[in-house]
Amino acid sequence: MLEPRSVGRSGEILLGGGHLNGTTTAVLELVDVAPVAVRDRIRGRARITGRLTRADGVLRLEPAAAYVDDLWGAQSVTPEDFARASADPLASYEAELLQHLHVGHDDQVRALAALLDMPGCASAVPLALDRFGLRVRFTFAGASGHVDARFEFPHPVGDIRALRTEMHRLFASAGL
Repeated sequence: MLEPRSVGRSGEILLGGGHLNGTTTAVLELVDVAPVAVRDRIRGRARITGRLTRADGVLRLEPAAAYVDDLWGAQSVTPEDFARASADPLASYEAELLQHLHVGHDDQVRALAALLDMPGCASAVPLALDRFGLRVRFTFAGASGHVDARFEFPHPVGDIRALRTEMHRLFASAGL
């Protein structure tokens, strides 16, 4: 199994190692799994197809098409949009931050249910965090399923300091 190592300026995906002579068509499938224990942990899937070549000791996948199916919906992504996309500034911290919220701030995360006007919150698990907001999975007493709620930040955050400010604002809006 090859893992993506980086994305180049024109959107090509650089993969470590592997043997390849010439060029071939390839499919890269990615699965995003929530870093906290929760039912239905798969947050999304992506499928990227394109031309695979080998250069300078690495395999290079030039995307021809991409498809993403995640918590926000399902859609195709053009190679041009993929190349223009930027990494979320919180991506490398997300797992640690979600685990910290889950373990250290469970009462505060659960209090966000008050913003949904749905009484009887049995549990709240932070599911996803990015520069645009926080997604929490709520279960309610007597309900068999769950509700995923997205709490948008008024402005995208660019670093941990801005995130801290927005999280305090979010918790304050829930009466904390």
